[in-house]
Amino acid sequence: MKYSAPKGFQDILPPEISVWQRIEAAARSVFVKYGFHEIRLPIIEATDIFVRSIGEITDIVEKEMYTFRDKGDRSVTLRPEGTAGAVRCFVEHGLHNLPSPQKFYYAGPMFRYERPQKGRFRQFYQIGVEAFGAAQPALDAEIIAMLNDFLKSIGLLNLNFELNSIGCDVCRPVYKEALQLFFRDKISGFCPDCNRRYNTNILRILDCKVERCVELRGGAPAVSGHLCEHCRIHFDELTGLLETLDVPFSLNANLVRGLDYYTKTTFEVTSEHLGAQKAVAAGGRYDKLVKEFGGPDTPAIGFAIGMERLATLLQTVVPPEKAAPKVFVATLGKQADTEGLRITKSLRNNGLWVEPSYGGASLKSQLRKADRIGAEYAVILGENELSSGKAQWKNLKEGTQGEVALTELQAFFAKA
Repeated sequence: MKYSAPKGFQDILPPEISVWQRIEAAARSVFVKYGFHEIRLPIIEATDIFVRSIGEITDIVEKEMYTFRDKGDRSVTLRPEGTAGAVRCFVEHGLHNLPSPQKFYYAGPMFRYERPQKGRFRQFYQIGVEAFGAAQPALDAEIIAMLNDFLKSIGLLNLNFELNSIGCDVCRPVYKEALQLFFRDKISGFCPDCNRRYNTNILRILDCKVERCVELRGGAPAVSGHLCEHCRIHFDELTGLLETLDVPFSLNANLVRGLDYYTKTTFEVTSEHLGAQKAVAAGGRYDKLVKEFGGPDTPAIGFAIGMERLATLLQTVVPPEKAAPKVFVATLGKQADTEGLRITKSLRNNGLWVEPSYGGASLKSQLRKADRIGAEYAVILGENELSSGKAQWKNLKEGTQGEVALTELQAFFAKA
């Protein structure tokens, strides 16, 4: 029987994995400078935390979650996003008792039963950031500036930062009423999903990608005209701070987040090089979620980065290079095999990537293997080399060769 990965799941292999490692290393480097600490969260959570946070009437909860009952007859779900688990962790461990703001990041797989397509998988990976305990727009600005710094650090410069405010519990109901009035006489022309959203989650109509829906919603009231004074001041201060920090952005009145927990600030980073699924990162405020999880009233903000899309985008800028060893140790004979392993370990202890031949093949075959794996140097050991105390070396990239004392190998490759 021939096995293959399930539909919507993928293996990530070299050399592409080097792009992922570069992204993850850059994220850690930048986030630490902003005072963020890594946390590691369970992949499986109680189903209720996602229903409570994301919203029962959403595509994720209704159609996309991997939910099942475990052997204890408990309903559990493979996490479809990271914020709910982070909030559960924050409340469970009483992290609100520590100095605010508390700032965390995490990385790992998420799961949604979606139609697989370019840049979208059923198991996908995210890097997420969450900050708890500060309501000031300065934290919003810092989070967005940090995301900008991270993207620049990996060489992505020409991305679009889109910004909006979706208001709060005071002003959003008024805005929803304005949208319902605007869409009431034309809703029958929208797609089935938007017809359902009209009564359940009307803001999502603004985010629909169906061409007919995009046309029909033209001229819809903008949320900016319905913000309460508190939300307006918050948003104005945020845009001013982003200008001060030299973070480029554009206002997008149709930018909403598909999850129920968002309030006030919402933002996305997009690229025109990714097709329809163009968002690389997205986030916003969720000031009510900690309290809904049984914690104290705690404002919060965060974002998530889509690893697959970011890796795809990065490879168009910097193609991945196949990693290769510095040295390949070719040996002939039992005694040389043993000495070759000793030399391999010694050079590795000096910080080099070294591959032994493991013996048993002809010298020609071993050197062919060294060339195939991209080794820069080959070290050759046989009876003659052991007797003379000198190894043969070949620079496989330049075609040069020579000999070096076995006792001088570390010094030789330290300079090579």
